[in-house]
Amino acid sequence: MNKVILIARVTRDIDLEYTASGTAVAKLRLAIDKEMSKEDKKKAEDGGDSTAVFIPITVWGKLAESCSVYMGKGSQCAVLGRLQPGSYEDKDTGKTIYTMDVVAINVEFLSDPNRERREDKWKREN
Repeated sequence: MNKVILIARVTRDIDLEYTASGTAVAKLRLAIDKEMSKEDKKKAEDGGDSTAVFIPITVWGKLAESCSVYMGKGSQCAVLGRLQPGSYEDKDTGKTIYTMDVVAINVEFLSDPNRERREDKWKREN
């Protein structure tokens, strides 16, 4: 079974693009806080270390369009998806870099501090 459930915040506004055949695809990144004590978190922050794990998410079709309208930086969401392995060649070293992304099956919009601003922008553009 290949299923992932994540609840986290979106790290930046969502990039929506369309394939040559017209299918919408949205790329987003979720920040999930690492489980650590307050003391360890403060040490990490003071040392410039990350206190979160960043997960790349790909969303397709109408759901991708909805995500681009109703979610953006700071939005909290729940994602049900599947793991998708991938790889690419590093331009500098020529080495193969292996990746693991999540392809969303469903996205639940939980909260968004900037939803009204984003919806107004979408209405003006469409």
